Amino acid sequence: MKTVPTWRCPARTSASPSTRRSTATSRTFSPRPRVTTASVVAPLSSASNPGVINGFSPRRELRPFVDQIWRYDGLVQEHDLERVLPTGTMQIIINLADDTSRKYDRDDPRRVETHHGAIVSGPHAGYFIIDTAEQVSVLGISFTPGGAGPFLGMPASELRDLHVSIENIWGNVARQLREQLLEAEDSDPFGILEDWLLARGNGGLGRHPAVAYALTQFSGVPHTRSISDVTDRVGLSPRRFIELFDAEVGLTPKLFCRIKRFQHAIRIVHQAEVIDWADLAALAGYYDQSHMIRDFQEFSGLNPSAYLKQRGPHLNHVPLPA
Repeated sequence: MKTVPTWRCPARTSASPSTRRSTATSRTFSPRPRVTTASVVAPLSSASNPGVINGFSPRRELRPFVDQIWRYDGLVQEHDLERVLPTGTMQIIINLADDTSRKYDRDDPRRVETHHGAIVSGPHAGYFIIDTAEQVSVLGISFTPGGAGPFLGMPASELRDLHVSIENIWGNVARQLREQLLEAEDSDPFGILEDWLLARGNGGLGRHPAVAYALTQFSGVPHTRSISDVTDRVGLSPRRFIELFDAEVGLTPKLFCRIKRFQHAIRIVHQAEVIDWADLAALAGYYDQSHMIRDFQEFSGLNPSAYLKQRGPHLNHVPLPA
């Protein structure tokens, strides 16, 4: 098997022990339906290469919360639909070419959920299906785990498994953002997004120190700290720790760690030329191969062999056969 370096998320730091409280926690979204991606780092400009995800690291004050801001100008795809796999994180996605975004039902792709304007893609516990025709010109913000909360002003757990129009959270200013980006497409859309994020986070950029510590411990792949060990070290009851983690990250600690382990496995598969599945399971930190197969099935809807055959050029985006 081709040797691949072990991948680690950057460690997160805590700017403040307090977290901005939600002003919209009673808001409900419907319907309740059942994208971090590989990228190249580009300079701060709107220049984009067709078929390549161009991303850059944001300003220093945003980095504990924002992994990258990216742009993708897609090529015509041979497949119409593709699965997007869970990453344990959230994204804001702004479709510049089409004001409508579609999310297809996993069991019956004829059933379509539509949203207008920019959307928030909440933390997902499984894959979802999107239309490749909508990937003509897209801007996105990929948050670090638990990093979206200060900008959205609501618990991440309320957005789990959901796509939500950002107008439902930010109001009319969200539509103004998209219009501003369309007008500035040939100048500096990345800088505009940074300014908007800083303005939305003016109530204070911080997170609970227990969650910040836990995320640094869970970032190693495979991570060496057990959830119970981390809970003991932060001095909280298991129930309270899970509540805090779920509110900020949108997933329970156990589910988050499973997704991280799965992500490590598919990164290896994505880069390798030959796969020994038993070796992969051990390298990714699985107890045995059966546990890895279970996670592949749950998070991608495919067994490992089927995933290997169907994988596409972009990590976490798997073409759906017609």
